[in-house]
Amino acid sequence: MLTFKMAMFSKSFTRRSSSAKDNKSIPLQDNPLSSFYQHDGLTDDYDFSSSRPAKVGSPFSRYIDSFRRNPNARVTTIAVDAAGKPLEEQPPAQPAMAMKLKNRHLQMIGFGGAIGTGLFVGSGSSLAQGGPASLVLAYGLIGVMLYCTVHALGELGVQYPIAGSFAIFANRFLDPAWAFAMGWNYALQWLITLPLEIIAASLTLSYWPAAADINPAAWVTIFLVFIVILNLFGVKGYGEAEFVFSIVKVTAVIGFIILGIILNVGGGPNGSYIGGKYWQNPGAFHNGFKGLCSVFVTAAFAFSGTELVGLAAAESVNPRKSLPTAVKQIFWRIVLFYVVSLLLVGLLVPYNDPRLINSTSSVDAKASPFVISIENAGIEVLPSVFNVVILISVLSVGNTSVYATSRTLAAMADRGQAPRILGYVDRSGRPLTSILLTSAFGLLCYFAAAGSNTRTQVFNWLIAISGLSTIITWATICLCHIRFRSAWHRQGHTLDSLAFKSQAGLVGSWIGLIFNILVLIAQFWTAAWPLGYESMSPSARAESFFEAYLAAPVTLIMYIIWKVVFKTKIRRSKDMDITSGRREEDDEERLALILEMERLEKREWPRWKRIYKFFC
Repeated sequence: MLTFKMAMFSKSFTRRSSSAKDNKSIPLQDNPLSSFYQHDGLTDDYDFSSSRPAKVGSPFSRYIDSFRRNPNARVTTIAVDAAGKPLEEQPPAQPAMAMKLKNRHLQMIGFGGAIGTGLFVGSGSSLAQGGPASLVLAYGLIGVMLYCTVHALGELGVQYPIAGSFAIFANRFLDPAWAFAMGWNYALQWLITLPLEIIAASLTLSYWPAAADINPAAWVTIFLVFIVILNLFGVKGYGEAEFVFSIVKVTAVIGFIILGIILNVGGGPNGSYIGGKYWQNPGAFHNGFKGLCSVFVTAAFAFSGTELVGLAAAESVNPRKSLPTAVKQIFWRIVLFYVVSLLLVGLLVPYNDPRLINSTSSVDAKASPFVISIENAGIEVLPSVFNVVILISVLSVGNTSVYATSRTLAAMADRGQAPRILGYVDRSGRPLTSILLTSAFGLLCYFAAAGSNTRTQVFNWLIAISGLSTIITWATICLCHIRFRSAWHRQGHTLDSLAFKSQAGLVGSWIGLIFNILVLIAQFWTAAWPLGYESMSPSARAESFFEAYLAAPVTLIMYIIWKVVFKTKIRRSKDMDITSGRREEDDEERLALILEMERLEKREWPRWKRIYKFFC
C-alpha cells in the first residue's frame, strides 16, 4: 500500500512539474510535500520568519522593539494547570522559541559541549584518588551509560522537539510532581553554576602573575557582562559562541592526543621514553574499590551538559536531521576525547604527583594533569596555551548555564510549575525574564570574590542542594524513554513510524537507568565513608556527607510536597499524550512516505557510507 502511495506521489509530482514547465522553478507551495517541509523544517534553508511583517524603522529601534512580549507565544505546546491536566480552553498560541540553531550548532554542542573543566582539571583529582586504571575504567563505563541515555534523549527529542525537553517529558510520561522536582533541581544546578564559573574564570587568570595582580572584581565584571551580552543576542548568540568554544576545545584535545603519544614514546625535549612505567610504579590502581567508586562519581559529573542537545532541539531549524547526528557523535566524544586522552594522561602523570594532591580549586590550572604532563616534558609555552583553553572552557560553561536555566524555567513557568513571569518570551524568542533572573544571580560572584569563609560555605551548600542533578536528570530521561515506548505500543503505533530510533533501544534505556542508580549508590557510599574518613571528626563527616548528598532528599521532599498539594497521578500508558509537540503531528502519512524513501535510498549506499552514517 505504501509503495502504491509513493508511486502515486511520484506521478503527481511529475504532472505538477510538467504543468509548470513554463516556469524556471516550481514554487514551494506547488510541491505536494510543501506543508510538511515547512512544518517539520526538513529544509535547512527554509525561512521561518517569512510570515513576519516587513522590517520597519532603524536597526536600533527594531532591536529595542524585539524585547516586547509576544502575546500569543507559548513555550510549551499544551497549556496545563499545576496538576498537569490540560486546560479545557486552550489560548491561541504560536511557537515561542526562535528556531535558529542549525546543523553545525547542534553538532558542535553535542560534540564539544561537555568537554570542559571536568576533563581538563577535574580528571586530576580522579587520577589522584583512583589511579590511571580506575580513571580509564570509570570514564569508559560511565560513557557506556551516557551513550544509552543520550540516544534515548535523541529519540524523544526528535519526536517532541519542545522547550524544556526532559522536564516536560517527565510531566508527560511520568508524573507532574516529579517533573516539578527534577526541573527545579536541574534549573538550580545551572543557576548556581553561573557565579561559580565566573569566579573560576577569574581564578584561572591567576596562572599568569601579571593578571593575578589585577583586582579579581574587574575580571568578574568583564566575564559577567560578556556572558549576559551573548545571551541577549538570543539563541543564535548562544549557538555561535558555543560553536567557537567547542572548536577550540576539540582542537586542544586532538592536539594533546598527538602530543601525548609523541611524549610517551620519547619524542619530547627531554627525550626520555615513558611507556607504561607509571602503571607499575606507583601503580595502576589507588585506594582499591572505593577509589574506583569515587572516580565513577566524578566521571559522571565531568560528562554533565551532554543532555543540552535535547534542550536545544526546540530551537533547532531541523531537529529530525541535526539531533540524530549530534547524538551519534557522543560515541566519538566518549571514545576519542575522554578515554584516549585520559589513557595518555595516566601514562604521562603518576597519581602521586604532589601537584594533583595539593590542588586548592577545581579550576586550578596548575592541578590539571594535561598541564602537568606538558610541564614534565620541559615544554615552556604550551602550559600557558592550555590554560587559555581551560579559561575558554569555564566561559563556555557559564554561557551554557544562562541558556539551560532560562529555557528550563520558561518551560516550567508555562506549565504552572514556576512563577508565571518567568514565562515572558519576547518577539525574538528570548525567555527574557528567565535570562535576567539568571544574570542577576550571577551578581553573587562579587560576594564570593571577597574571599569570606562564610560566603564560601554558603556556596558549598547551594551546590549541595543541586549536586546530584545531572544523575537524577539522566535517570529520568531513561525512565521517560521506557514509559514512552510503552505508551507508543499501547496506543497502536510501531517503531517504524518513529523519525529516529535509539541505537541502544529499550535495553539501553534500562542499562542507563540501572547505571545511574548505581552511581547514586556509589555517591552515597563515598559520601558517608569518604576516603580518609578515619581521621575526620564526626561533625566533619556529617558536613561532608550532606554537601555531597543533600540533593537527593531535597528532590524527594519537593516531589512529595507537590504531589500532596496538587494530588497528581502517575501517568498511565493509555492516557499519555503522544501527539502534541510533534512538528509533523498532522502529517504522519507524509512522514511515513519520507521515511520509506530514505530507507530505500540507504539500501543503495555502499558499505563504508552505511558504517559512517551509523556512527555519525
